[in-house]
This record gives sequence, structure tokens and C-alpha cells, in this order.
Amino acid sequence: MSLTLALNTEAASADWAEARDWPHREASRFLHAGGLRWHVQVMGEGPVVLLLHGTGASTHSWRALMPLLARRFTVIAPDLPGQGFSVPAPSTTYSIEGMSAALAALLAALGVQPSLVVGHSAGAALGARMCLDGSIAPARLVSVNGALLPLGGWAGQVFSPLARLMVKLPGMPRLFAWRAADAAVVRRLLDDTGSKLDAAGVELYARLFRRPEHVAGTLGMMAAWDLPALSRDLPRLATPLTLIIGQRDRTIRPTEARRLHRMLPQARIVALPGLGHLAHEEAPESVLHAILEDLP
Repeated sequence: MSLTLALNTEAASADWAEARDWPHREASRFLHAGGLRWHVQVMGEGPVVLLLHGTGASTHSWRALMPLLARRFTVIAPDLPGQGFSVPAPSTTYSIEGMSAALAALLAALGVQPSLVVGHSAGAALGARMCLDGSIAPARLVSVNGALLPLGGWAGQVFSPLARLMVKLPGMPRLFAWRAADAAVVRRLLDDTGSKLDAAGVELYARLFRRPEHVAGTLGMMAAWDLPALSRDLPRLATPLTLIIGQRDRTIRPTEARRLHRMLPQARIVALPGLGHLAHEEAPESVLHAILEDLP
């Protein structure tokens, strides 16, 4: 399949104009769908693969994996609403149901239906929600360190309420963006995921975190998501599921995969030793192999 979209230069933001070295900029497109302006990267030719990044990331997190998948697929990677270079969205869009509906509108505008969905962290939960809602019907859903279940312990009791508090503080995004000017702060945040990125990878996240609009979109997403509701619906997920887990992941503990497997015994688990939460950035070839292993 070949997909060609015209770049809407009027919609491109000043931030985008300055991002001349953004990974795969030549594959970037801007379009309006579902009342939002989206930044989407499109690459390759063949059956459609939809890539959904995690909270606080953007298309850049797929920079190494996209060209590998593009050898046999049309790869579509959007920035989620309010993150990356997609414009800030109404607060109702930040819920998992709102994002699911918004992405369905985007796919309709593109005129595509993905045969494969790969989601990282919260992106995996979003892919599952879309499958459950019937807005997509891929042959397989691949979760890379997916945030498919509510956080356990104290984190589950504190994380979402804290995000809801932070999103109400008007100065919080600018304060976080100011702190992100210190590369050491961003490095520590990423190291806490259990992953080790090179200096170029750290700088891409730092550039995003220095933008208050991106931080506000990230906080809005964290505050609005209802993972307990998704967890209640997951047992009826009929889409074949692959769970790729980094055994050094300190954000979504590898033990979560066992909880998921009890809920979805048909799911296949692929454990990748030595990798953390950002496994697809650390070892794209290993993740590619895990993705393709179940495909005809």
C-alpha cells in the first residue's frame, strides 16, 4: 500500500520550523482530523502498521524501529494529542476513550485500517482500547512494556491523583520545562525507567520536555486515563496479543506480564533480557524480531 499526504505548511508550528533535524522529518505530515491537528510520520509500503508511543514521548521514540518495519509495511506513527508536534487538545480528548475516538478519526481521514498495531507503554493500552471498541481490527496487537493494568501499591494510589493535581496548577508545565533545561535531570528521569539511551536519545526527550505545551499534554493524559476500566474490559479482548517485556523495566514491572497472562492466557510473552522500559529504543532489532515472530 502506498500512502501520500501533502504537508500542510500553514498548520506547522513555530516549534516544528525549528526542529529541522527531527528524526525522519522527511516522513512527517500535518493534517486535521477529529477536530485536531496531527503530526504523523508515514514511511514504507505494504500492509499498514500503526505505532502508538507512550506517555511523554512522540514519533521520535520509533526513530530506529520505523525504518526496519518500513521494509515490508506502511508504517504510520502519530504524535498523540497534545504531545510532540500534535496540537493541544480539549481536555475530553485526553481520556483513553477520547484518544481512541480521536485516533479512529485520524485513521478514517487517512483512509487506512492497520493490520498490525504496536504500542509502547500507554500506547499499548490505547491500542487495546481501540480493539475493544471495535474501531480497529488488526491481526495482532503488540505491547512493548505495555501499561495495560492499574499501577499497584502506593504508586497506584498516588500517581493519577497527583497528576490530576499537577494539571490544575497553571505554572507546572513551565516549571517542568525549565527544569528540563538541565540535561542531567532528563538523564535521571530516563535512567529511572531501567533503560540506557545515548546522548542523542536523551537530547530528543529533553527537547520535548523543554516545551510547556508538550508537558501540559503529558500531564493531561496522565490525569485523565482510567486504567481500572480498561482492566475490567481486557478479558474480552479477542485480538491476538504479544507482550514484549524488558526484564530491566523499572516503570512497568515485568511481573505485570504474569498478571496479564492470567487474564489473557492466549497472550504470548517475549522477555528481552538487559532492556528497560524503552526497549524499542535500546535494541530495535530485538524488538523487531519479537514483533515479526508471530506474523505469517
